[in-house]
Amino acid sequence: MDPTFQLLKDLTEAYGAPGYESPIRAVVRQYMQGLGDLSQDKVGSLICKKQGSAASPKIMLAGHMDEIGFMVKQITNEGFIKFIPLGGWFDQVLLGQRVVIQTRRGDVVGVIGAKPPHLLPPEERTKVVAKKDMYIDIGATCLQEVEEAGVAVGDPILPRADFVPLASGKTYLSKAFDDRVGTALIISALQDLQKIDHPNTVYGAATVMEEVGLRGATTSVRMVDPDAAIILESDIAGDVPGIKKEEETAVKLGKGPTILVYEGRTIPNLKFRELLVETARELNIPVQMSYVEAGGTDGGAIHLHGVGVPTVIMAVAARHIHSHSSIIHRDDYDNARLLLVEVIRRLDAETVAGFTA
Repeated sequence: MDPTFQLLKDLTEAYGAPGYESPIRAVVRQYMQGLGDLSQDKVGSLICKKQGSAASPKIMLAGHMDEIGFMVKQITNEGFIKFIPLGGWFDQVLLGQRVVIQTRRGDVVGVIGAKPPHLLPPEERTKVVAKKDMYIDIGATCLQEVEEAGVAVGDPILPRADFVPLASGKTYLSKAFDDRVGTALIISALQDLQKIDHPNTVYGAATVMEEVGLRGATTSVRMVDPDAAIILESDIAGDVPGIKKEEETAVKLGKGPTILVYEGRTIPNLKFRELLVETARELNIPVQMSYVEAGGTDGGAIHLHGVGVPTVIMAVAARHIHSHSSIIHRDDYDNARLLLVEVIRRLDAETVAGFTA
């Protein structure tokens, strides 16, 4: 089995809603074991320290391991489950999707439902059903059956979706590429650095609760206190019908990792960003320049730590993010991995100091 294929499969198929990251953290911990010194902050972010030839500069790699999900809010007397979203869900992608409720007795499978269209008046059939009008059906007929299944208020709920290679063999379909692809890049880079000299110390941080407000980034950056940071994320692919590349995004699958010039909470450090671009050009690694006008990344918290941290954002494009299943291209991942490691090799004390000179 291709190790990268297995890594992406293991990470994306693991569960880990914001605040409920224990399952995915166990998988990440297993992969990071032996790659450096492991530590954990008090909200659950996992940090792997890989010593290079110098103690400083300290380079933080951050990718969040939580995925968007839900939480059990209420159980009706008829046996249906109302839920709270954990992260940003588009209402239109929810109906009819299978979910897994993680209970104290094990996983319980259900489906998201709403009032059938056959019973709606004509004027309501074309309207988007709001999350508040949806429910999860586990096949119960009363409250007691739901409780006997082990479901309780506060239980996390995740998409039920497996990792699947698609027709070309170069594209993969799975849940949670946002941001297990970033977490995977951290692990891949730490693996590569075992055999490569680098003039710095690298801290790979798999952060928690990014989808509900960059919470793990806020705490983990205090533990690391970095001199520079690279945020590893998923980006929005624009090569699907309905997207205007001149106005929204021109990013395409298979055309290289993206380097962000802007996101809602971070304007990346200009000199650091240019180092990524120059390194990619020097090594003939294809890259795409990108921007995300809505939303944010862990960079929003990390670049404001202390008196400021020079920060850049590199990403792998994905179609259909924030849904049950998204798609990435393997070439984009491999090129992101290569570029990330080559940039790390260039981050000596003089170069990092120059980012803010």
